[in-house]
Amino acid sequence: MKKVILIGILSLGLFIAGCGDSGKDNAFEVPFDGKMEHVHGIGYAGKDKGLYFASHTGLKMYKDGQWLKTSKNHNDYMGFNAVDDGFYTSGHPGENTDLPNPIGIQRSTDGGKSLKQVDFEGETDFHVMAVGFFSHDIFLMNPAENSKLGQGFYRSNDKGESWEEAAGSGLEGDLLHLAIHPSDSNWIAAATSNGIYLSEDAGDRFELISVDGTGTSVYFDEENLYFASFTSRPEMTKYHLSDASKEKIELPELNEDGPVYIAKKPQDEKEFAIYTIKGQAFISKDGMKSWEQILDNGNVIK
Repeated sequence: MKKVILIGILSLGLFIAGCGDSGKDNAFEVPFDGKMEHVHGIGYAGKDKGLYFASHTGLKMYKDGQWLKTSKNHNDYMGFNAVDDGFYTSGHPGENTDLPNPIGIQRSTDGGKSLKQVDFEGETDFHVMAVGFFSHDIFLMNPAENSKLGQGFYRSNDKGESWEEAAGSGLEGDLLHLAIHPSDSNWIAAATSNGIYLSEDAGDRFELISVDGTGTSVYFDEENLYFASFTSRPEMTKYHLSDASKEKIELPELNEDGPVYIAKKPQDEKEFAIYTIKGQAFISKDGMKSWEQILDNGNVIK
């Protein structure tokens, strides 16, 4: 079963390359009622309080109980990371855009209406990338040599202006997900097919902190690391950075499924969201004591 789950995660597009219509009255955000496929990241991006889903065909948003999509810029967003003033992303251009393929690293501060180049346009699609929510420091795995970086792990402490290689020692297994602390970039976590790993020195050395099956997702807030894994069933854990203690989190009922993305609403300490291998999404507004389903096998729930 572990192998089946790992194949399911990979099929989401975490390691394979991804590859508009206009809204009424030229609105950028328009109602969405349909199926969302190949989500490559979720997060509460910027200050508009919405939960963003980065999909193969552009951004979808869940705001105030309503589903929306963008009327243009239907790019295949990979390596998506929400930050305090917007988001960072990689991936491939959609139709009717003038972006090169791949798009390298881009950022947006206006909800995806426009993208600003950070680096590596036309060179690299970064599938596994983490960006600090407040710091905007970047940690990534470069899949192949490009004009500036060799293959391997790299970090940037100046929003992508310059890069430094990170050793990444101790990591084993297929890398599925990375996370970086929102403000202290010494803390970096990785989910691999071997488990969950944690670094306290900006990604030079990693220590295995959970061996309970395949690690599927990692996420930091200021005081904790949240991680998900799968053995015979999915599990989610709250890991306290101050003392390394662990606390199990009750998940919604999931059948041969498990979280691959975790997000927390910065304006509300009790609101969390998860997205799963099978395209389900849930929101909790009481600190993960109960869950409301908003996406069922990729289909929006209204």
